[in-house]
Amino acid sequence: MKRSVAFLALIAILAAACGGAGLPGLGQGLKIGMVTDIGQLEDKSFNESSWKGVQEGAKAVGGTAQVIVTKDTADYKQNIQQFVDQKYDVIVTVGFLIGTDTLAAAKANPNIQFFGVDQFVGDPAPANYQGLLFAENQAGYLAGLVAGTITKSKKIGAVGGVSTVPPVVAYIKGYEAAAKSIDPSIQVIVNYTEDFNAPDKGEASAKTMIGQGADVIFQVAGLTGAGALRAACSGNIWGIGVDVDQYQSLPDAQKCIVTSAEKKLQIAVTEAIKRFKDKGKQTSNFFNDAKNGGIGYSPIRNLSPVPAGLEDKLKQALEDMKSGKLNPPSK
Repeated sequence: MKRSVAFLALIAILAAACGGAGLPGLGQGLKIGMVTDIGQLEDKSFNESSWKGVQEGAKAVGGTAQVIVTKDTADYKQNIQQFVDQKYDVIVTVGFLIGTDTLAAAKANPNIQFFGVDQFVGDPAPANYQGLLFAENQAGYLAGLVAGTITKSKKIGAVGGVSTVPPVVAYIKGYEAAAKSIDPSIQVIVNYTEDFNAPDKGEASAKTMIGQGADVIFQVAGLTGAGALRAACSGNIWGIGVDVDQYQSLPDAQKCIVTSAEKKLQIAVTEAIKRFKDKGKQTSNFFNDAKNGGIGYSPIRNLSPVPAGLEDKLKQALEDMKSGKLNPPSK
């Protein structure tokens, strides 16, 4: 009996010395906080999907979850600091814009695990900071298979955001490669608007493509791309969304969205939390791809009937990317 009491006392001392972070799961369980990107929590996009992942992850490891919704980019630092001051074990931040403040917080607080959704962590990487990245070239390839199959004009478009952002380029390169795998004669019209927050620019870009004969538009431009999808609907052509199921996030463009190239954000965040619980601190970058279920495509909609063989093409491409047989270009 005395040995048991002594052992429990030793565990308690170790947990206190490590602040709870070094021995995940002891005491009251992990305290997990999430700082959103600017906007609403229920955005049917990055914030909402990541938050679902945090909640699911917290449940899986017997922890608790809290969220702070960012109203302005100037608030990133102080929002992260709130969780630091409350001695949270894990802090998840959402979006590449918050990456700089996340890196600074990770360096200043080595006992806290940080995960950054869509954040690339460069070398040397803090031992307690991991970027959750995605194989956009693979998701874009799936979108391109759809576009290449449904186009009748043999001209399809892609509206990109900033041309120097690698994930944007990767989506479009995968899209182009897949469409041409269906028919090498398909013309892919690409325009980078150099803006993620200008729906009017996306609309104008898409209208130009429609004028050139494009009958499918893939948007990879955030809010700018939302304008592109709305223009596709107005022009009575097909639209393909990005990152999340945009049929859900853009109800005013539902009538023309056939699918979306998806990053499985919820899965990625949940699995990251479980990795920390099971293996301790996570560092550098973790790539979510076809092999681990990190990318995919949204349900096919608005096509009646769905073209024969399309679903089979998509499933086969996923299998080939899982096995490594298929590796779409990313730049």
